[in-house]
Amino acid sequence: MPPKKAKAEKSKAKEELGVPKQENSNGASGNSSSTIPSKRKAKPDNEPAKAPRRSARGASRTSVEPIKILRFLLSPASLELCRPQDEINDIKTRGADLRTYSSTAFNPFEELVCATVLSRPISHALGLRSIRTLFNDPYSFTTPKILREAGFEGRRKALDHAKTQHRQKTAEELGLLADAVTETLGDGEDDVSLERVRKVAGHNVEEERELIKKNVKGLAKTGLDIFYRRIQGAWPEAYPFADQRTLAAVEKLGLPGTAEELKDLVEEKWNDLNVEDIPIKNGDEKKRHAFVRVLERAVGADLEGKLDLVRTEAEKMLQ
Repeated sequence: MPPKKAKAEKSKAKEELGVPKQENSNGASGNSSSTIPSKRKAKPDNEPAKAPRRSARGASRTSVEPIKILRFLLSPASLELCRPQDEINDIKTRGADLRTYSSTAFNPFEELVCATVLSRPISHALGLRSIRTLFNDPYSFTTPKILREAGFEGRRKALDHAKTQHRQKTAEELGLLADAVTETLGDGEDDVSLERVRKVAGHNVEEERELIKKNVKGLAKTGLDIFYRRIQGAWPEAYPFADQRTLAAVEKLGLPGTAEELKDLVEEKWNDLNVEDIPIKNGDEKKRHAFVRVLERAVGADLEGKLDLVRTEAEKMLQ
């Protein structure tokens, strides 16, 4: 029997037995070129980045119970693994009262300054050093008024002191940020609450983000995500939120890979967590701040390359 005829009869026999045709990797039978990928609508620049919904199973190299990971991240013991070595050294030299991104509760204006600094393409260590320099003596740029009065040269001097990168552009953007808060986003040059943003936007997160993006030059989606990851502790309309970069770090530790699922886990295990060092009495607000702490310390440890140490130390935690 000729080969082509034999192959045709073999294929016919398979069809008669109900054997399906072989599919290619994109799930379509036959020629893959006949499948046209669907077009995706581009997201607005101010829309929060969301991580794909994924299971946390197999996310960590060594499986550690999620409750242990949560306990460790919420404990003071985790701080050393979440901050750069130069920050640890700086605290030893200048004292525990040093204001740092890793452990200080900043006001909304200061958080917006931090988001502006950290959205620049610089390392974790340089970003956190810049923040320590800006918010501590001899500069203490903690209000729009002080930041404006410093002028470009004063802001540039502080960034030179921090030995960071992109100093001129960052100095310019910080000046524009102070102007925007004074003239549009806040109620004068001494206002650090940014409550005007929430009021104008009707406490709608998307409108808040759009308003901030429109008025703060240089603050795009990355900066807005950094700001909202932190500010949700104080602004309940933003809760729960986690950017994709942070959720990737959280998931590597074996915790849920979506903000909603992580929130549910924290609330489910709440009575088994030690959060006494979070100085907030209101229960709901305290939960939001605990959620933020988990996110911040997970991404900090990831950026410092210390997730394995987090797992190891978490496993040692007592019940």
